[in-house]
Amino acid sequence: MGTQNSVSQEPAIGPFSSLLKHWRSVRRLTQVELAGDANVSARHLCFLETGRAQPSREMVQLLGTALDLPLEERNALHVAAGFVPPYGDSGLAADNLQHVRQALDFILRQQEPYPGIVIDGRWDVRIRNEASRRLFKPFHDAYDMEPEFSDNAMHTVFHPKGLRQFIVNWDEFAGQMIQILHREVAQGGGIAAQLLAEVTTYPGLPAEWRLPRHVAGSSPVMTMRLQKDDFRLAFFSTFTTFAMPTDATLQKLKIECFYPADDETAEKARALAL
Repeated sequence: MGTQNSVSQEPAIGPFSSLLKHWRSVRRLTQVELAGDANVSARHLCFLETGRAQPSREMVQLLGTALDLPLEERNALHVAAGFVPPYGDSGLAADNLQHVRQALDFILRQQEPYPGIVIDGRWDVRIRNEASRRLFKPFHDAYDMEPEFSDNAMHTVFHPKGLRQFIVNWDEFAGQMIQILHREVAQGGGIAAQLLAEVTTYPGLPAEWRLPRHVAGSSPVMTMRLQKDDFRLAFFSTFTTFAMPTDATLQKLKIECFYPADDETAEKARALAL
């Protein structure tokens, strides 16, 4: 008499299941906690993570909101579940963002005679005003780094032959900048994680910068002090983002406006604008 071995077949864990479990782990939530936040049963959430159930578009949207994912990552979650991504991510050149580009240009013009730039999610400078070109040109012209990195704000700060060589208070300033990247990684930025991995390969970075930590500042704002020969500048800056964006491109944009940290810099900015 023959015997028959019964083999239990577990459902294969697909891209959505893996991604959902990944983000729940990143957010440090149990299945019960996430289920409560999303107002779904813990049993159904377990089935979604093991591939025993497939999500509806509404469920993907609900979980993306409960996990507080950036729009770019919510798009990825929809794609993993087999749905068209709901949030646009076509770049600033898109026709429906023309009014946004006009607003950005207006803000940068109003920033004159002080520098202003628009940075995307990878910290590439997408738009700059004329003051930015005038005041930072002596430093930018002296860069000796890969062309693809020369307009990336993070790479220029950390590359030994980028802006870093002119930042007088580099240890203090770069230490604050890398913590900004750590915070973006913690918020769910895949691009930020890649950028963090890239900049931490540069020489001369303290080992503790590889981990997120609280940095106590000695002044109310972080000042970048630059010097090339006798040309000196000191700026602090502000970041502005779009309120309630429904486009992934816009959610990643930051407008950085630089302000003089001393009278010498203010006078130099005004003189060069004449």
